[in-house]
Amino acid sequence: MRGYFAIGSERISKPMNLGALMRTANAFGASFVFSINAVDRLKDAYQADTSKTAGQVPYYPWESVDDMHLPKGCQLVGVELTDEAVMLPTFRHPPQAAYILGPEKGDLSPDILARCDHVVKIPTRFCINVSLAGALVMYDRHLSMGGYAPRPIMPGGTAGDGLTATHVPGKERR
Repeated sequence: MRGYFAIGSERISKPMNLGALMRTANAFGASFVFSINAVDRLKDAYQADTSKTAGQVPYYPWESVDDMHLPKGCQLVGVELTDEAVMLPTFRHPPQAAYILGPEKGDLSPDILARCDHVVKIPTRFCINVSLAGALVMYDRHLSMGGYAPRPIMPGGTAGDGLTATHVPGKERR
């Protein structure tokens, strides 16, 4: 997969959510993790991060939107339930992207939304946990940009045969 990505949250208040987001970002190969205006007690975030992300992936705790400095060419992608947002399954991810999620009990600020190059939404009926939302965004990026073969036509099939992934003895194909 070409390019890079980062993920972060604005005004995150639950250390365990940040820890889970950091761990998942490490698992999906994020280049860095960040927060903007996070609560002060984020040292507890490392309790939920069993992969020890801090030693492998840089973490940038920016105090404000104005302090945020993304690499040149990096597009900021907000994840927010707005009428104007693009549905995540139809979104073409930029090669260089930083995804930003809102706080647990609120929305992305107008200042962040104004800085976003794109805004996407996860097709759910209501808001979900910030670390879960981050995982879904990273999975969608990985799936859409990872160079995987197209999905098969038949359930359980492989792209090669279009029928089944494994042969079950006594169940011959027709």
